[in-house]
Amino acid sequence: MILKPDYNVESLFDIDFKEIKSLGINAVLFDLDSTLMPSKSGEFPSKVIELINSLKQNFVLAIISNNKKKDYIAKVQSLIDITVVGNANKPSSKAMNLFLKSVNMKPEETVVIGDRPLTDILAGKILGAKTILVDSITKDTENRLTRFVRKLERIVIKK
Repeated sequence: MILKPDYNVESLFDIDFKEIKSLGINAVLFDLDSTLMPSKSGEFPSKVIELINSLKQNFVLAIISNNKKKDYIAKVQSLIDITVVGNANKPSSKAMNLFLKSVNMKPEETVVIGDRPLTDILAGKILGAKTILVDSITKDTENRLTRFVRKLERIVIKK
């Protein structure tokens, strides 16, 4: 199934990046809201900054977001020393492809990490990359409707 991720982990911090590297992965493309930071907060948790800084030693990194607000994306970019691309229109893989071409990387040496099967995972699959589905970084504090929709998405991808 095209929505089924290659890996499904509870937390961003449960990903074994040494194993990912051993698979020939050299580029990591992250979703932004609910994956790296609380949705539309414009603030990275310190643990995320530490993780990103440690990964920069071994991977080419970028954040690929569907957020269309230029001011928000500029604010996020000012907080972190990796490329941040907004208005990506995932599940289209066009923005991901453009970024990979700009850094001379191929989809098959890339992993896409995100919290939504219908946008992040589907975009990664269309791209031809490995995919990792993570729970929302704020899953315990999200409203009931959002948690319900996320549960439905995960039921669909298990089939």
